[in-house]
Amino acid sequence: MFFELREYRTRPGQRENWLKFMEEVVIPFQVSKGMIVVGSFVGEQEEDLYIWIRRFESEEERERLYEAVYQSDEWKNEIGPRVPEMMDREKIVVRRIVPGPRSIIR
Repeated sequence: MFFELREYRTRPGQRENWLKFMEEVVIPFQVSKGMIVVGSFVGEQEEDLYIWIRRFESEEERERLYEAVYQSDEWKNEIGPRVPEMMDREKIVVRRIVPGPRSIIR
């Protein structure tokens, strides 16, 4: 099992729009495809910071879920095209992290 910690930077003045879009559109859509979203966060001191965490049981599961989400017509035609107006894709940072033996997040 591993987690994917995704750090995004929103465009100026777009963080609240991005948060609403993630919470109301992106996350529910991805969960409907089988993704496990552990959390969604905004920076307390950084006005453009948004972080979310997804959990995967294996690389095979990650690949299957990526395919189900990002190759879907709904993502390609409706959800994906809205992303660049709110978020700077050039600044995405993705980290794979594994919980320590005493971590309560699993």
